[in-house]
Order: sequence, then C-alpha cells, then structure tokens
Amino acid sequence: MPRRKIDLSTSGEGTVVDMKTGKPVAKPVLPVICERIHHYRSLAGVEQKALADLVGVTANSVSNWENGRSRPDVNLLPGICRALHITLYDLFGLEDPTAKYTARQLQLADDFIGLAEGHRRAVENLVDTLKNMEAAENCPELTVLTYFSRRLAAGFGDPSDFEDEGEKVYVYASPDVNRADCIFTVNGNSMEPDFRSGQDVLVQRIPGGPDLRYGEIGAFIVGNETYIKEYQEDGLHSLNPAYDTMRFDDSASVYLIGRVLGILDKASYATPEDISRYCLHDGRAERS
Repeated sequence: MPRRKIDLSTSGEGTVVDMKTGKPVAKPVLPVICERIHHYRSLAGVEQKALADLVGVTANSVSNWENGRSRPDVNLLPGICRALHITLYDLFGLEDPTAKYTARQLQLADDFIGLAEGHRRAVENLVDTLKNMEAAENCPELTVLTYFSRRLAAGFGDPSDFEDEGEKVYVYASPDVNRADCIFTVNGNSMEPDFRSGQDVLVQRIPGGPDLRYGEIGAFIVGNETYIKEYQEDGLHSLNPAYDTMRFDDSASVYLIGRVLGILDKASYATPEDISRYCLHDGRAERS
C-alpha cells in the first residue's frame, strides 16, 4: 500500500498526500447523516459536548459521528433532531413532503383528525361538493353534436329521418363547432383536395335556416346515397375533376341535409376527463 504523509504547510485542515506520487489524495466522502450533524450543530452554535449532553452520549461519540467513524444509533435520532431544532428529513437530506403546506393548512388537518366521525364525514362531503363545483366551473366549453359512424346513404328516403339517427359526441367548442349540428365522415376522393376520405366534417342542418347558396359545399341525399358536393345552378359538382357533375330532372329525389362548415380535427373530440368535468356543470351537456 502506498505510504502517505500529511502536509501541514497551509492553514486549516491538513492535506493527505500520496508519498509515491506526491499528489493529494481525495478525502473520503462522509455519510450524509454524519455530514449533516456537523452542519446543523455548527449552524446552531452548539458545541459537541453540549450536543452530547442533550442527547445522552459522550462528546467523543459526537466527534466520531461527525468524522464518519461511527453513526448514531437509530434510537438517538429523535433526540438529535430536537437538540438541533431540525426534522428527520433535514437530518437525512430528504425532501419534506409537508413543506408545501402552510402552518394553517397543517393545523386544519390536525383539527380534522380531531373531529368526531360524523363531523369528519360532513367535512368530506363539503370538500367533495366544492371540488366538483370548481371542476365544472373551470372545465373547457364543449358542444354536443350527433356523429354518424356509418355511411349516411343507408336507407334514407326522407331527410326527416336523419335527425333521430347517430350517436351523441362531445366536441371542444369553436365558431364552426357551435354552428354545427352533426358530424359525418367523408368517403371516397370526389372532393379532394379540400376533403379527403376518412376526414370528419361538420354539418349545419338547413331546415329552419338560410338556404344553401351556389358555390357552397353541402351534404345531400340522392336516392339512397349521401354525398358531399359543391352546389351549383346546374347540379352538384365534385372538386376532383375526374368526377362528372351530378345533374337531375324534376322527378329526381334530392334532399339537402345541410351546409358543410369544414373539417373537424380528430383532436377536437373531448377527452373522457373533460367530458366528466363538463357533465357536472348543471346539465350544460344536454344542449342539442
């Protein structure tokens, strides 16, 4: 084993130097508890002997702790903390989970524990009610629409049947969403590049509202098929030039479902958490 010498040429603690290499040897790392006993004792201005007296050990024991030669018995730890006015979290260098609470909050927790069982239940019910109220008040604004998961073409002979089909869905509010009544999915490529197969579109029902104008995009029922087309004076146009214009005579069964307002991004569908919060708020989700 290489021989070492102690260099005492400078003030303060000596430096351990390796006799063979002449280089300083790194000091051993003290256990956290030993280092922190020394730190908090010095911070409190308490001598080793005074701490030893308060804890019930010898001054030599305290010296051994602080130099890492030994560690205090676990039974002595509460007494060390009391003597240095610190917590066990401080002594072991751990984060105190109660540090985020104010003294008043901790006092309220103690008061709650001291209540009779019936009174604790009353407080719990009150807290639950207040939490639900806050969750509802802070929840994002949602709109309830009707989503058609299958092709709308199947079996519609009269547009009055359209309103009673589909599934209710919750969508984050926006100007277009708030104007819409229903959602359905584009099938095929006749309306590319503006509308692609698989995209969801928002539709505003026309009955009771203004008629569709030339140049607007609408959802139509033609016979037993449903289409998204551009409405023009001479018929229903596709945006994809590969498709011919759909023209009809007076005997054709053509019904207007509504005006297509635009594409609905998949991220616009509300998460289950937001839906749950929304439904707590006094029945707002019953909007139709």
